[in-house]
Amino acid sequence: MARKCMVEREKRRTALMEKHAAKRAELKEKRAHSELALLPRNSAPVRRRNRCALTGRSRGYMRKFGLSRIKFRELALKGEIPGVVKASW
Repeated sequence: MARKCMVEREKRRTALMEKHAAKRAELKEKRAHSELALLPRNSAPVRRRNRCALTGRSRGYMRKFGLSRIKFRELALKGEIPGVVKASW
């Protein structure tokens, strides 16, 4: 499980990204790179990292489900993810 501070840092980055999204888009359209550089670094969408909703794990993240591969497998085998069945042929 990821450290709580890492998960909280991502939450702060996401909030900052949403707060400055309109301003960033406006400055990018004007090509005002000097003004864009004055905005907080963590407001850039590139700095956000996808994390598992349950554990905070950053590696092995499955975007469609918002979970890491480990938690996805556990929940899928229990039948708790709708529409997911184990393949057999």
